[in-house]
Amino acid sequence: MKYRHRIIESKLKKLKEHFPVVVVTGARQVGKSTLLAYLFGKNARHIVFDPVTDEFGARRDPEFFLQQHKTPLILDEIQYAPELLAVIKRNTDKDRAPGQFFLTGSQNLSVIKSISESMAGRAAVIDLDAMSVPERLGISDPALCFWFEEILRAGRGVVPLDKLKRSGAAQARGRLFEMLWRGGYPGTLDLPDDIFADYFQSYIRTYVERDIRVIAEVSDQQTFSRFFGLAGALTAQEVNYSHLGRELGVTPQTASRWLNILKATYQWFEIPPYHGNLVKRLSNKGKGYLTDTGLACYLAHVSTPQALATQPFLGPIFETHVVLEIKRMFSGISAPVNFFHWRAHSGAEVDLVIERDGILWPVEIKCKAKIASSDIRGLTAFREAYPKQCGLGVLVASVEEPYFYSRDVLVLPYSLCNA
Repeated sequence: MKYRHRIIESKLKKLKEHFPVVVVTGARQVGKSTLLAYLFGKNARHIVFDPVTDEFGARRDPEFFLQQHKTPLILDEIQYAPELLAVIKRNTDKDRAPGQFFLTGSQNLSVIKSISESMAGRAAVIDLDAMSVPERLGISDPALCFWFEEILRAGRGVVPLDKLKRSGAAQARGRLFEMLWRGGYPGTLDLPDDIFADYFQSYIRTYVERDIRVIAEVSDQQTFSRFFGLAGALTAQEVNYSHLGRELGVTPQTASRWLNILKATYQWFEIPPYHGNLVKRLSNKGKGYLTDTGLACYLAHVSTPQALATQPFLGPIFETHVVLEIKRMFSGISAPVNFFHWRAHSGAEVDLVIERDGILWPVEIKCKAKIASSDIRGLTAFREAYPKQCGLGVLVASVEEPYFYSRDVLVLPYSLCNA
């Protein structure tokens, strides 16, 4: 499998120059090990830990292990050797030289949390997602991939449409169904269609039998597998624990715990609701997404890209894809943003709200090529609710070129990137 460059490469190189420990987290098979080996493998020893085998006695005698393996070190799947963390902390307290340890983890239950808490100031933690569309096409420069920056930079002013019109990933156009169906795991990108299902069958079996049984201590693996499939079918919807539990015959508390396991293993993420009142923001329902559309299609038994075209599932999958793409853009830059979704008591809603520096950009997502006035009702309602904070409204759709639907609404093609 050929190496494909990632958007966060330049950020990782910078972090390596300033922190003794760099931690890359993300779901299994998103390319964490490959990325670190490509960037730092020439000078660093690479050791992969296993839940069964105690590699080089790392769990039994972590101090002796580190004495025998000089830095820099790439320590893969550190959650299987958590005993090393206390020793790494002591060593980096004595020697703050940058670039000593590169750790990866595919779950953030207790181990990754302890890294953040115990190594504050020593460790930089960065998430790696499945591959974005630009990365799949060989475009990895954040300056080229981050087309939303033009919108954020304009604030409440005028967006330079000419720059966006010079953008566009032509290779992505006309391949929407294939792109959604295949997803972004590096291991799937070059697979023939006829063995695509075998990849995800193996992926889920390994995930449930290793991560879930060993780390999360879930004994009913069969029901959990069904729960995973149900979560995939509910991507891009508000989270309802009672509904999840009722469908499987488990309690809402069990459904909540299992969904937290999916989050902790980077298979699921949620966007909180936006409300001007912080208490209401925290108490209302979040909106959940599976972290790869290819995995979601497999869990929904969508057998071919062509079959996706006629599925009611297409709209939620398209929304999941767009939200993931926007989320990945921000992984390569340092300016933080907050993501929300919005639903008013009247029923008006906006799929995604991006907040930075006190400005709100509402984003609506439609899998259609012809935009009607009904498609921007949520954007209009949001602007009326928050007129002083609202920036430009954005509608991402299956159109060919960006254009202004109105003075306050910019329509963008889903395949946009500064290629």
